[in-house]
Amino acid sequence: MGAVNEKFEISKTDDEWRKQLNPQQYRVLRLHGTERAGTSELDHEKRAGTFVCAGCDLPLYSSDTKFNSGTGWPSFFRPLPNAIGTSTDRTLFMTRTEVHCRRCGGHLGHVFEDGPPPTGLRYCMNGVAMKFVAA
Repeated sequence: MGAVNEKFEISKTDDEWRKQLNPQQYRVLRLHGTERAGTSELDHEKRAGTFVCAGCDLPLYSSDTKFNSGTGWPSFFRPLPNAIGTSTDRTLFMTRTEVHCRRCGGHLGHVFEDGPPPTGLRYCMNGVAMKFVAA
């Protein structure tokens, strides 16, 4: 995946990431894992606020762009400006567009072209990769 070899504003050693993140966060953000569908409390978060990267606190998504995709993961139709980067993910015998935090490179999830208007995109994110900050 392209994000692994890129240079990011925030760069830490593997040991530093392991100390900062809990095991689930580390597996998803640093090892490109996926949490089980339906396990994230953020999938049901309905308050006004901002979803930020659990690795570096960069604001990623506004609650105004969140929607219920029925997938079991928090979904959004648009990221905040200058919040994310993407790369090609060819794992699991398919090609997908991986989404990562543009500042620390943490794996967030994937984006698909089956979302609602106005973008038609579904940013399907791992809740464990984010934190919610209420407005």
